[in-house]
Amino acid sequence: MNQCRLRSLVRIRRSLALGLRGTDHRLLARQALRTIQTTGQGRGVHDLDSFANGCSAAYIEGLYKKWKRNPKSVDESWNELFSGNDRTTTNRRPLPASHSRKNRRPPVERTVVKARSGERTASGGASAAPAAPPSDWKNIDDHHVIQAIIRAYQSRGHLAADLDPLGIVGPKKHTSVDGTQRHAAREVLRQHYSYIFSDLNTMFKLPSSTMIGGDEEFLTLKEILDRLERIYCGHIGVEYMQITSLTKTNWIRDRFEKPGGFDLTKAEKKLLLERLTRSTGFENFLAKKFSSEKRFGLEGCDIMIPTIKEVVDRATDQGVESILIGMAHRGRLNVLANICRKPISDILSQFHGLKATDSGSGDVKYHLGMFQERLNRQTNRMVRITVVANPSHLEHVNPVLLGKARAEMFQRGDTSGSKVMPIIIHGDASFSGQGVVYESMHLSDLPRYTTYGTIHIVTNNQVGFTTDPRFSRSSRYCTDVARVVDAPILHVNADDPEACIQCARIVADYRTRFKKDVVIDLVGYRRNGHNEADEPMFTQPLMYQRIRKLKPCLQLYAEKLIKEGVVTDSEFKAMVAEYEKICEDAWTESKAVKTIKYSSWIDSPWPGFFEGRDRLKLCPTGISIETLKTIGNMFSSPPPSEHKFETHKGILRILAQRTQMVQDKVADWSLGEAFAFGSLLKEGIHVRLSGQDVERGTFSHRHHVLHHQTEDKVVYNSLDHLYPDQAPYSVCNSSLSECAVLGFEHGYSMASPHALVMWEGQFGDFCNTAQCIIDTFIASGETKWVRQSGVVLLLPHSMEGMGPEHSSGRIERFLQMSDDDPDVYPDTCDADFVARQLMNVNWIVTNLSTPANLFHCLRRQVKMGFRKPLINFSPKSLLRHPLARSPFKDFNECSSFQRLIPDKGPAGKQPECVKKLVFCTGKVYYDLFKERDDHEQVETVALVRVEQICPFPYDLISQQLELYPTAELLWVQEEHKNMGAWSYVQPRFDTALLKNENESRCVSYHGRPPSSSPATGNKVQHYTEYKALINSVFGELTPENKKRLEDQVKKQQAKAKADAQSKPSTKPPSSPPKGGSPPPAPTGPAPRKPLISMPSRPPRGGSSGKQRTGSAPAPDLVDEASAARNSEPDSPAHDGASPSAWKRSGSAPAPSLAPRASASRSPAPAHDGVSPFTREESSRKKRSGSAPAPTQSPSGPLRTAPSKPVFIKRRPEKESQRNPEESKLDPTKPER
Repeated sequence: MNQCRLRSLVRIRRSLALGLRGTDHRLLARQALRTIQTTGQGRGVHDLDSFANGCSAAYIEGLYKKWKRNPKSVDESWNELFSGNDRTTTNRRPLPASHSRKNRRPPVERTVVKARSGERTASGGASAAPAAPPSDWKNIDDHHVIQAIIRAYQSRGHLAADLDPLGIVGPKKHTSVDGTQRHAAREVLRQHYSYIFSDLNTMFKLPSSTMIGGDEEFLTLKEILDRLERIYCGHIGVEYMQITSLTKTNWIRDRFEKPGGFDLTKAEKKLLLERLTRSTGFENFLAKKFSSEKRFGLEGCDIMIPTIKEVVDRATDQGVESILIGMAHRGRLNVLANICRKPISDILSQFHGLKATDSGSGDVKYHLGMFQERLNRQTNRMVRITVVANPSHLEHVNPVLLGKARAEMFQRGDTSGSKVMPIIIHGDASFSGQGVVYESMHLSDLPRYTTYGTIHIVTNNQVGFTTDPRFSRSSRYCTDVARVVDAPILHVNADDPEACIQCARIVADYRTRFKKDVVIDLVGYRRNGHNEADEPMFTQPLMYQRIRKLKPCLQLYAEKLIKEGVVTDSEFKAMVAEYEKICEDAWTESKAVKTIKYSSWIDSPWPGFFEGRDRLKLCPTGISIETLKTIGNMFSSPPPSEHKFETHKGILRILAQRTQMVQDKVADWSLGEAFAFGSLLKEGIHVRLSGQDVERGTFSHRHHVLHHQTEDKVVYNSLDHLYPDQAPYSVCNSSLSECAVLGFEHGYSMASPHALVMWEGQFGDFCNTAQCIIDTFIASGETKWVRQSGVVLLLPHSMEGMGPEHSSGRIERFLQMSDDDPDVYPDTCDADFVARQLMNVNWIVTNLSTPANLFHCLRRQVKMGFRKPLINFSPKSLLRHPLARSPFKDFNECSSFQRLIPDKGPAGKQPECVKKLVFCTGKVYYDLFKERDDHEQVETVALVRVEQICPFPYDLISQQLELYPTAELLWVQEEHKNMGAWSYVQPRFDTALLKNENESRCVSYHGRPPSSSPATGNKVQHYTEYKALINSVFGELTPENKKRLEDQVKKQQAKAKADAQSKPSTKPPSSPPKGGSPPPAPTGPAPRKPLISMPSRPPRGGSSGKQRTGSAPAPDLVDEASAARNSEPDSPAHDGASPSAWKRSGSAPAPSLAPRASASRSPAPAHDGVSPFTREESSRKKRSGSAPAPTQSPSGPLRTAPSKPVFIKRRPEKESQRNPEESKLDPTKPER
């Protein structure tokens, strides 16, 4: 009987014991178990149970049912088995359970005993089992035990490894029968522990699962145990058996177990001693010269420097050209001096407290990074080494380094990580304690984030600041987090330099071979306290008593080599004296240094970018209409028919809407964004968009990546196919992480200025969990480290009643960290004022309200002569708002980014009539626009949008203040008073007003009152707050206002009813009954079926027949059919109508601002601040600022759909297959 069948039958026996099988299986199992007993008496049924898995019972049951239906449908062997046991019985008594496993004797003590007559067998019967065939069962069992012992060492040998140089934590040795002391105890060998006290001279054949024998096939038990002890329980403890790949485990086993693999030549030992001398000598020199200075030295883990140098040598020999190092402060100065070869005089000058000649705040010396390209003397190859600057937040540099490494791979065309390699140096407490480590490691295998293997080196001090490991982590090792990605973990005693070097070679080769993460845990100690001024005896007295008595690693290794005859004592002393002289010479040079430059420590230089460039020149951001049409047509088209790509019906509707907009020469938010991306791709600029759900968009508006509806992993991105020579476009959904992913994208943006790198939050306030990256890298990176970045943060933001965690992007935090002075009015007469203002601020903060401004803002990021982070608070409801659209003329060569958008309506034409000048930003403008029309204050209230909040547009603000000299000044925001932009703009408005001596006005605040919560989650309270905000600006609606709004709604209802009666029915004829005749064809021309249809449903919160009352007619920009195209069933709730209108009507807002019924389609002019109703009442002529009206089709509303592509695989959706709940789902409100 083969093993598979045996395992399956044993599983059935288990189920029978629980009474879970029918009687058909009972007799089958009994006969099978008799067979099992016959072939396995030497081992017993219990051993067979140990390898039976949970899938076998279901597998056997499925085979049996299949055999009952058709005996020929199963294998012949199963047919023979089942055919002899298909009997029925009424006896369903469950079989007795087997004996407990804990009563089993050790396998080595088992002997073959014939079953006596009448003795109960393992299957529960009373008949005797047949005797086992003659064989040497004891010898077979012994070989099995040896195999189990070998596997125990491979799996758990690290538990008994001698890793602690202090001897505080370590295994206790046990003496065997031959007097040999061995580390492996019951913790490793478990039930086989007693076997090591047997006859050690017994010869055994080695199994294929080990390579300890080399070319030998047979070894004695003593030799087997000795070799396993040296490999797995020495100064190296290796964790690798958790890896699921057999290829990887065999590779590691081969490197560790083959005899002679760890031997070093005399030359290699001498080089190691020299490198260790430099590492220790540098720390000793700094301790001698700066005994009271903080430097976070490496004493106690000095071997880290030779370990890194060995990794660098190995990697460069295998073709790596660029190595990036991320680390915290401990040992950083040593790395800069001995790995990067930063001149020691430059490092020492940082201790002298010299003045910097360039701008910025600088940083402490043990946070600085650098960039160096040098010759590796061991491999005679050039290598670029970068140490990334890092704040005190330890592990938060990890994702930044990974992003920078990934960007370098992209620039070099390295698609396998063979030219660029990241190394991250961790601390033991931070590696296990900080969540960003876990987040970063989970990026290791994601296609758009992988760096094809990162080498992690842990400098394990066995203490975190003053906290003992017993109180700082729950896991056994600080490196257990790496097990989640199946990374091999090599624990090594840091006082054994040769073992550390062997581990360095293995991890470098493993990364080259498999392109996966790998970890070295250098278990050492910290000779001083947390820093050199700290007293560690306060908290770790016993540990530091041992440390005081322990010789340094350099002295121990030098004594070892002198004893071996590799070097002499005089040669060693000469090494020490030579390096000390190098440090003394550098000390002398450093005294001559009078000033320092922050820029000499930059870690991300951009060669050739700033040379010959006018940084104050702002290049045009507009593009030609032809380019707009090309991008728009491609972006609105489904995949070509030759792709045989089956597209979702909802996507086809969206594409048809985009096609219509391109024909109308108007763009919504998604199209404006696509124009920015596509035009940059055409110009050779790499565009990368990353974040949670960015491929589709959180609010289902983007849809850059289309998914085949019947085939997996088949996608289509139209922006990848705009031009033959375009740059690559990367849009990638990220893991559900903000901190690591934002850090990754920031690092990506550091590598090159010739890329637009964006991170989009699912909601704006999700940046809360990435605040460390924002504060310490993005906001202050240039000031501290002279490091520019053009990363873009897109944070959805607006108050729409979606609760505290889905409303605010926390504008106030970003504005508070802006470094422009609120009390200094800049020189606005400077011709380069705009560019100079941008260059002098630490970042740019915008809250845009039009697609055209988004387009220009994104393109400006790349067109500037420098790079600044951009924080844009992107909209939610405006993504589909009919008014939040821009005509093509706002994208052309004559257009540019508008830092401030003035009022272009009657108020702007007659400023002397304006009583209130309202400044606002973002989505609230559309609420104010609607309410201003409802209150009939179009001519007396001017609405001015501040699009760029930081840096503050003083020049444009002053122009508006002069234009409306008598108007009351208001700042209106939808956020609470202690949030939003108010605290930022208030002092800057005061500065602008004080500039004019005749000015006596001040700006008053209108918005929500202060609150600790960003927003309310109660709809009633949200409406109440909204109403109070509107009333504070416009006052209560007058009876005349209410009457006018009611008349407008009645007029719309009557018009909709008349249109519904005049329109012919488009309902398809019902299908004839079976065998009946088809329905007669309709006479006359067939009615034109709309290419875009929307499901019919009542407005949110009201019945199907209910309409809004008491509100003004919405701007007549689009007809009903177009409104349906512009609004999906799952669009955001807010559509531009005021909550006051909803309250007055007793119903929730309709899907769009378009009239519910409109017979004809009106042109879509540029939004100019005037409602169509006011335009009709005042009989004003159309202003020149409006867009040209598209040609009206004589046959009805403009409706287009792609006609060329043929979707071969598309299948009509059956009515019965539709999910009735589908229309109720709202993708605008995803749950975390």
